Amino acid sequence: MGDAAETGQVLVVDDDRAVGVVLKGLLSQAGHRAEHVTTAQEALARVASSALDLPPVDVVLTDLRMPGMDGMALLDALAERAAGVPVIMLTAHGTVERAVEAMKRGAADFLSKPFDRDEVLYTVDKALRASRYAAEQPAGPTAPTEDAPWLGGSDAMKEVAQLIARAAKASSTVLIRGESGSGKEVAARAIHAASNRERGPFVPVHCAALPENLLESELFGYEKGAFTGATHRKPGRVELASGGTLFLDEIGDVTPSVQVKLLRLLQEKEYQRLGGTESLDADVRFVAATHRDLDEMVEEGTFREDLFYRLDVIPIWVPPLRERAADIPALARRFCREIAERMNRDIALAPEALEQLRGLDWPGNVRELSNFVERLVVFTDGEIVTGRDVERELARQPRRRASAKPSGETLLDRREEAEHAAIREALEKAEGNRTQAARLLGISRRTLYNKLAEME
Repeated sequence: MGDAAETGQVLVVDDDRAVGVVLKGLLSQAGHRAEHVTTAQEALARVASSALDLPPVDVVLTDLRMPGMDGMALLDALAERAAGVPVIMLTAHGTVERAVEAMKRGAADFLSKPFDRDEVLYTVDKALRASRYAAEQPAGPTAPTEDAPWLGGSDAMKEVAQLIARAAKASSTVLIRGESGSGKEVAARAIHAASNRERGPFVPVHCAALPENLLESELFGYEKGAFTGATHRKPGRVELASGGTLFLDEIGDVTPSVQVKLLRLLQEKEYQRLGGTESLDADVRFVAATHRDLDEMVEEGTFREDLFYRLDVIPIWVPPLRERAADIPALARRFCREIAERMNRDIALAPEALEQLRGLDWPGNVRELSNFVERLVVFTDGEIVTGRDVERELARQPRRRASAKPSGETLLDRREEAEHAAIREALEKAEGNRTQAARLLGISRRTLYNKLAEME
């Protein structure tokens, strides 16, 4: 497949123990850490992992038909409780239509029984790549609201919101440009939510997350026998987006051969599945985004000029956070509130903390700010994040640390030593149980895993 395959923690959910054992073995042989449970309730408990000393689940592979809570209900429950975990549906003959329905409701993909080894690994690899790429994108609201202005109320963002409102009324292709982490997908979702296609699906395709051969099949789908492991016809994202919006994220990363096929798709509103000869209509509204300089790429010959002009009908630029510092306090407060709610905590940012955040440069934009606020919430013991808490987390930042002049054994060095000692002590008290150690330290289990990885 070109690029090296992704590996991760895969949870298989199937009431048929034989199927579960086979899938677990297949995935383990490919380098994944695989587990098997027989009910949706067990799956929810495992994903939550509140009382288990186990690593977080990266992908759920679930049967559609199960007694009690079926795969569709599990999909809905995971969307509420673990939105970042991709779900792949396992379907028997005759239930493919329900699997496609599940994909429109948020499933990452589906596999038909009897399944093929290569297709299982191909599908899990694709879900992992897309999930890990999506996890790097900034959090944010899906549409403007009166009580929570979209991404801030600065003059720059008010202008962007006006462009979004106008673009939403048209059916023309929109090209959203801006630095990584500035909120391009949030803008795309806002366009969809305010358009006459709002009741249709919003289907993102993260072009940078997939190598060329995976991206093409992801976009256009494929016919049975199109490649090894293609045991049946499968719809692509263009087909799944019918009646809605297709979001092509990081369009500047697609290869020349895919650019040719995208050009035909935009020009003719037609496409063919891989291995197929039938032309299919594309009833979708196209929104694309990139952090790359497409004008320069056109000049260099690495991006097709005709495709660029097809994409750049309605251009929207999302400004970086450094150009709208007035938005930082409102964004930080919202991130703090959302993160605290997830952690069942009552915590807020003090005015001096907000002022410090506003005065910083944020090269990672909204994404970096969101991550930084999450660390503040995790590592602050009280109900108020103070200016000292901000200073503490700034001192832990490698980028900011690198810019400081070395002065022998620094305060930061001592802080790190104390932190590592506290982690080792907590693990010793918990007799190696990482979940219990995280509780003793007052941090999340995922944060503890990250800290342990840094200590290795």
